Amino acid sequence: MLSRKDLFKDTLRKTAYAWKRINELRLSEEEATKLRFYVDQPAYTDLHWGMFIPAIKGQGTEEQQQKWLPMAFKMQIIGCYAQTELGHGSNVQGLETTATFDPQTDEFIIHSPTLTSSKWWPGGLGKVSTHAVVYARLITDGQDHGVNGFIVQLRSLDDHSPLPGITVGDIGMKFGSGAYNSMDNGVLRFDHVRIPRNQMLMRVSQVTREGKYMQSDVPRQLVYGTMVYVRQTIVSDASRALSRAVCIATRYSAVRRQFGSQNGGPETQVINYKTQQSRLFPLLASAYAFRFVGEWLKWLYTDVTQRLEANDFSTLPEAHACTAGLKSITTSATADGIEECRKLCGGHGYLSSSGLPELFAVYIPNCTYEGDNVVLLLQVARFLMKTVSQLGSGKKPVGTTAYMGRAGNLMQCHCEVQKAEDWLKPSVILEAFEARAARMSVACAKSLSKFSNSEEGFAELSADLVEAAVAHCQLIIVSKFIEKLQQDIPGKGVKRQLETLCNIYALYLLHKNLGDFVSTGCITPKQGALANEQLRLLYSQVRPNAIALVDAFNYTDHHLGSVLGCYDGNVYQKLYDKAWKDPLNDTVVPDGYREYIRPILKQQLRTARL
Repeated sequence: MLSRKDLFKDTLRKTAYAWKRINELRLSEEEATKLRFYVDQPAYTDLHWGMFIPAIKGQGTEEQQQKWLPMAFKMQIIGCYAQTELGHGSNVQGLETTATFDPQTDEFIIHSPTLTSSKWWPGGLGKVSTHAVVYARLITDGQDHGVNGFIVQLRSLDDHSPLPGITVGDIGMKFGSGAYNSMDNGVLRFDHVRIPRNQMLMRVSQVTREGKYMQSDVPRQLVYGTMVYVRQTIVSDASRALSRAVCIATRYSAVRRQFGSQNGGPETQVINYKTQQSRLFPLLASAYAFRFVGEWLKWLYTDVTQRLEANDFSTLPEAHACTAGLKSITTSATADGIEECRKLCGGHGYLSSSGLPELFAVYIPNCTYEGDNVVLLLQVARFLMKTVSQLGSGKKPVGTTAYMGRAGNLMQCHCEVQKAEDWLKPSVILEAFEARAARMSVACAKSLSKFSNSEEGFAELSADLVEAAVAHCQLIIVSKFIEKLQQDIPGKGVKRQLETLCNIYALYLLHKNLGDFVSTGCITPKQGALANEQLRLLYSQVRPNAIALVDAFNYTDHHLGSVLGCYDGNVYQKLYDKAWKDPLNDTVVPDGYREYIRPILKQQLRTARL
């Protein structure tokens, strides 16, 4: 086990080598992203490429992009995204760092006026970044214009020491012993640091030489473009993390045998127990579902980007709400799923060598960074309430809310399922999920209308609103899985297996949220029972191909990092060998024997005199 310093230096070594190979092989941006992924340790490069550069692309003028991006692409400067503060995270409008314009020198003065205004958590900030996109309250002539982004140099490009007025360092150890501790999450304070006026990101708003604040005709929602990009990568990462955990748990469940021996024969494979299948196979289906919705989000980001270039901002609010919700749903499900996979592996899953504790510790920050998951769902709920309020105006809902345009029918429709196999029809599943989402949103909108103060109503009904947002987001994932199956899918029998997984994913969600479906009148209790009956049959269908379905993720043993999930299934020998490699086994007699164990055994402990 490496110390924190050694772990951090090891990460620096790996990222430097990855950058060397990227240049030697002249890799494209997409290829370089894949290579960095296989470093498989959180590193400052995640923030440089994933946040710093997209922020400049999305919020900088063409002139600013021409100045800063070439240096960033060559890594002549290394950047991070300094938004979160000690006292404020999700509430960006509550940030306290100030950027006050000085018209005499044509500069902004960046300052941390309080302890809670200290930037806290930005990855890459603690020890590496030379620059940051800093979010601060823009003040001109005593007037506060809200939060804006500024490019600020933090460290010398000669000796890497902090510049005057900059106090910067690492915030310390985080959850786990390895995990996210390879990342230098930082703390940053400014003491009246001056930067040129042209280092304010000015695509959305500007400050003139005379100190006049101006807003461009580009809407403030432009910043959503950066968020859409970041959150679509997070959804794709959720699929990868969950698929790793599921691969480990599925392979081990096939190797492990417990109970059920008949006449001295072999015991039953754990994977054949229905209790194991009902916990494991929905996670396998979820890994595939998240992969396909991640692919769709990649298309959505491309579409949004093309529209932005054509000055078409019409789909931005819907895309922002969609990606916010999917980030929340997929990361929460993945974090819970990794932990469930650990439990599915029994006691051995708790071993570090299983790979699951480390995977869990590395992954769980996803539930908080880039938006707390509950806060994001409340943002989705606001968008849904706005959509419902506009239904009578003739404005048609677009994108993932298009089904709301049929709210009249969805409020009245009745599920036609009469037997278990009826639940295998995609149209039946889709209608049930659409009806549930529409009815929950409309019910919340009706409840909100009873409050004279809408904000008070929103706060009072926030728990119901979160549930409505969850229903909407689960509908998106189910619908994108179904859409994927309408495409040509190569490989004999592959499409059939994916159809089975799609049905498992949808019916598992229905089973877990049965109260929503029944209470809103979408289905009857009898139809809910039939869905559960069909779900159990689907588990039996996926069982013969379970190993093939996780092998399809194509993880090498090295990348999987788990003795329980090894490809050859030789789990017990690998567990035994791994144990003897532990440093504690370097000596037969442990250090400390003579000082602390022998005196106890020989009754030689001295008692203190009072």
